Amino acid sequence: MAAGNDGASKPEDDDPFGYLYEDGQAAGAQAPQGGGYGYPGPGPAQPGVPRTSYNQVRTVGERQYGQHQHQPQPYVPPQQQAPYGQPHAQYAAPETYGGPPTRQTPPQPPRGNSGRGPNTRGLLIGAVAVVAVVVVGIAAAVITNQGNKDDKNGQADGNTPSTAPSQVSEEPSTEPSTEPTPVKLPKQDAATLKLGGSAGTEKTVKGAEGVGGTYVSGFNQVGSSVTWKANMPTEGAYRLTVRYAIPAVDANATLTVNGKANSSPLGLKNFVHSSDPNLEKNWQTTWAPVTLQKGDNEIKISCEAGNQCNVLLDWLEVTPGE
Repeated sequence: MAAGNDGASKPEDDDPFGYLYEDGQAAGAQAPQGGGYGYPGPGPAQPGVPRTSYNQVRTVGERQYGQHQHQPQPYVPPQQQAPYGQPHAQYAAPETYGGPPTRQTPPQPPRGNSGRGPNTRGLLIGAVAVVAVVVVGIAAAVITNQGNKDDKNGQADGNTPSTAPSQVSEEPSTEPSTEPTPVKLPKQDAATLKLGGSAGTEKTVKGAEGVGGTYVSGFNQVGSSVTWKANMPTEGAYRLTVRYAIPAVDANATLTVNGKANSSPLGLKNFVHSSDPNLEKNWQTTWAPVTLQKGDNEIKISCEAGNQCNVLLDWLEVTPGE
């Protein structure tokens, strides 16, 4: 090895930072294959030429392992950029750079019913339900009609229809009832009674309850009377009820039972306290206690001296006494 070059022939004397200087370029060194910075690749030592590192130094970002080198994209001013949602003018698919082909994602159908036709499935289900209801109704009607026909045929053939047997009522009891039978007591229209004196019948004043609205009038004269033959089922104490009308003024009469006059007159007072002399508005009732015998009884109401007899008589009735 030539003198003056001892330091360059030993690796330990080699300058590890020699690639940082441009002395190799000044000495006419050639760039190695693939490029480098400053010095040639490894080779035999040359006089005056420091040996380069065995590692080929490259600029940061120049070498990429296992990938294709991408070309830098030119700068696009903001006014030239494509609007949002539109493809960029400088965009290219990754396949153009040598990378693996991209996977195409199938388009997803839109959610909801937008963009689709009518819900045929729902319509089909509804139609099937309607048909089912109609079929069930028809079947029920057919069964009911068949049952009615069977019942009619059974009755026509003399068969007993399938109905619940009627309950047999209990036989009436032959024992006499302990409850007393109510006795119907007599009631008579005054116009049908035996009249005496100036008493007569009329039907001018409305409100009378006698047959055809007939009542006894003309009773305001002394000697006028009405006589009733009443048949009683039993003897006892009763009430004699009389319906009458007065011209809003109290009246009275003499009551005679079986030929015996009562000690007190029959009061025909203005119990309704009317001030209107219209007889039609003054129909009312009164009663007096009487003792009757079993069978026929003669009851007489008469206008005697001292009586105030301006009254119309409608009907007489016997009711149970106290």
